[in-house]
Amino acid sequence: MALVGLVAGIIYSFGGLIIDILVSLGWITSTQTPGLSYGTILAFGALIGMPAIFSAIGFILGIVEAILYNLFANLFGLTFKNIFH
Repeated sequence: MALVGLVAGIIYSFGGLIIDILVSLGWITSTQTPGLSYGTILAFGALIGMPAIFSAIGFILGIVEAILYNLFANLFGLTFKNIFH
């Protein structure tokens, strides 16, 4: 599902870019968009920024979970050798 969301975001960003360019050139008129603006930059920034932020958060949470797991495994004596041997 994440890939579907990424592809949809890319399509919407490029679609919005085309509409914004056409409005900026005056080829079409729209009351919904002022043309090329800060929102266009944010749409493309989100395509790179959001996955980078979520991967960094996942990495940090993975480190925290590994530390907690090792802490409790040592505390209760649950090691790989004790469970499977």
